[in-house]
Parts: sequence; C-alpha cells; structure tokens
Amino acid sequence: MGHHGEKGRGNVVIRAILLGLISIVCVNGTNINYKEALTKSLIFLEAQRSGKLPPNNRVPWRGDSALDDGKLANVDLAGGYYDAGDNVKYGLPMAFTITTLAWSTISYNKELRAAGELENARAAIRWGTDYFLKCASRKNRLYVQVGDPHLDHKCWARPENMQTPRTVLQISDKDPGTEIAAETAAALAASSIVFRRVDHKYSRRLLNKAKLDELLWAATWLYKATRKQVYLSYLKFEAISGYVAEFSWDLKYAGAQMLIVKMIFEGTKGLDLYKQQADSFICSNLPGSPYHQVFNTPGGMIHLRDGANTQYVTATAFLFSAYADLLQKHNKKIFCGSTQFDSTHLMAFAKKQIDYILGHNPKGRSYMVGFGPNPPKQAHHRGASVPLSEANAPLSCPLSFVKWFNKNQPNANELTGAIVGGPDRQDNFQDFRWTSVYTEPCTYINSIAVGMLAKLAATA
Repeated sequence: MGHHGEKGRGNVVIRAILLGLISIVCVNGTNINYKEALTKSLIFLEAQRSGKLPPNNRVPWRGDSALDDGKLANVDLAGGYYDAGDNVKYGLPMAFTITTLAWSTISYNKELRAAGELENARAAIRWGTDYFLKCASRKNRLYVQVGDPHLDHKCWARPENMQTPRTVLQISDKDPGTEIAAETAAALAASSIVFRRVDHKYSRRLLNKAKLDELLWAATWLYKATRKQVYLSYLKFEAISGYVAEFSWDLKYAGAQMLIVKMIFEGTKGLDLYKQQADSFICSNLPGSPYHQVFNTPGGMIHLRDGANTQYVTATAFLFSAYADLLQKHNKKIFCGSTQFDSTHLMAFAKKQIDYILGHNPKGRSYMVGFGPNPPKQAHHRGASVPLSEANAPLSCPLSFVKWFNKNQPNANELTGAIVGGPDRQDNFQDFRWTSVYTEPCTYINSIAVGMLAKLAATA
C-alpha cells in the first residue's frame, strides 16, 4: 500500500514536472508560460531606463547613465527611457510607450494584480511620467529629444560609458511640434488614470500638464481622463480620423477609435463614424474577412514592413483583445460585409499573434530574449553586447564596432524579456547583432504586449 502511494505520488511529481516544462517550451500546443513572459516583458523596460537607477533595479548589468542630460540647455532631463538599442532618448516613441503601457494597465488592472506585476507596471509608467514632467517644466516649452542620433550611431558604447554629445531638442510656441506635444499629453492623461486611486496628488499633477492638442489621440485620452465636454466636442466636430489597417507610434487613429467604441457602447452619441473606422481596422486585419488586406506570413504573423515588425503584431493583438472584451461585455458582433465575427474570433486571432512571438511559429523559436525555445542571443543592443569586464576600458568609437558589434557570438548580458524585431515575410529570421531589422528591440513593442500577456496569464 505504502509503495503504491509513493509510486502514485512519484507519478504526480513527474507529471507536474513535465507539465511545467510543457508550459514553457511547448510550441505546437497552447501551453505557454504567459506569466513568465509578462514578468520578463516588464524587466526589459527596466533595462531601458536612463538616469539614476533605483535600489530595486532588477537588471544587474545596468548602472546609472546620462545623469547630466539637459545640462546643455540648463535643465534637468535625467531619466526616461532609451527606446531601442541605441542611447538617444526620443520623446515621441517614449511617450507612445507610456501611453500604451498605461492603457494596458487600465484595461487589465485585475489581471496584472493577479500576476503580481501591477506595481512593476506602475513603476515603469512612473519612470516615464517623471521624465515628462521634467520635459514640460518650462512654460510654453517641451523638451523632446536628448542625444545626437548621427553621432550616437557612430559609436557602439554602453549608455553608462557613452561620450557622444547629449544635445537637446525642444518645441515651443515659436517652434511648434504638434504631434509630439499631443503624444506627451496622451501619455500624461492616460497615466493620470492609472494613478488616480493610488496617488491622487500625482495623478492631478500629470493631468494638469496635459493640454488639448488638435490631435484625435490626445483628445480621446483627455476626455477619458477628465470627461470634460470640450474634448468630447472636439472628437465630434473637429478631430481628424481615418480608415487605417495599422496601429503604431507613428499612426494612432485605430487606438483612438477603439477607445471611442467603448464610449459608444456605454451610450455616448454622435461618434458613429469612429466605430465604422474601428470595424474597418478589424476587417482589414482578420483572416476570413472579405476585406482582409494585411499580409500574413505563411506561419500566420502580421507583416507590415521589415524593421521592428513585431510592433505591429503586439499592437494589433492588443486592439483585437480590447475590442473582443467590448463585444463580449455588450454581447455584440461586428460585420465585415455579410460575414459576422464575435469576441471569440477576435481573441483567437490576438492570441495567435502573441503565441507566434513566444514560439508557436514555423521555426519553433521564441522572439523574446531569455524566454521559451531557442530565443534570440544577439539582440541589436549596445548595453547588452558590451561585457561588464570591459565596461571601463578606454573607449574608441571606431574600434567599438570591431570589439563588440561585429562579433558573431551571444551578447555578454541577457536583455531579458526584449521582444526583437522578428522574422521577415517568409517567417525567416537571422539572429545577428548587425541584422537590426530582425534583432533590434523597442520599448513600444513590449509596452503594449503587457496587457495581452496579463490577460492570457489570467486565463491560462
């Protein structure tokens, strides 16, 4: 009896171990460890931090960097994020990163809490918004970039050791930059919602900095954050929108349309055009729709263009998930011509896109560093590729490419959680540091994946 009991317990343990392994590496089934992917996705954002790192920094090979940013303009601009594999701080993609991370956190707050990642998500948002408050600290002026892209790209150095000029770009009432001002306003407004119940004073500070711009995306978030009629009136009568098939930091109509569909389902009148446009986005992307037009690889991944293509994959997946939630809650369907689709169709497509990135693809490999089967080893990333043992060696920019960029070997430091640019139109992938179209990560690929990963982790 005792032997049978031990044997039975042994079988249970073996089965548990096998199930644990399957949940991580099974690529032809549905078992993917989404909670691990979620955790690592947020760790990647920590690896992208600029400025003085906090004591709880989880990336051991990163240190303080760019502490004097803004000095050339007599302003403190330390902090924020490097958005990709270089050391320039670009305001527009950084703001989009924070807006989409805030949206993920608002939509999947309960799921992030269940996964134990809500505080890490809030900390990632705050790292960005603290920086934007500095950028907007002077009246009628917004600092929008730190670093010289031309000179930065001539040197392959860790941000902790970079010697390239930290030039500062700004916009003002004399030198306007509407889109970047609007994106920053959207980031601040969206983030104010995240902090409303946990730090009301900070939330108000963010909202007070967010101003109305003549762009749909900002006005939508400002209305969502304030419920002021001036923003709703703008959406109804003045905002420019359009029928689009992609959502990215450079084209945000579809994101605003999804937010507005939620308002329509909740009873707001006079916004029906936005629902038509949102439905068009879905119909353009969904295989099986008579209006399907976005290219899918043979393995089923959305492919819009080479170079950080996974940004379109995670962004589209998130919008499909957001719309699926609405359809399910309000018991609605959408029509693409005479073909109807419900929430399960949309969610299945969204899940397929995320699963592809995490290993369920023809190559059987993950496109998230440090996760799943055969993940990328040579992410196009300065800090990850320079060994700590050589970090303080004399720096020669021309030789830096010989020493660290052109070597065909794994990065010295794992860029945990980074989703790289991903494969081409035929599902082919080259894992080399110098093939940046495949291997460069970006913060905005991960930020919008956070919500989907939290949702999938909660339902796995």
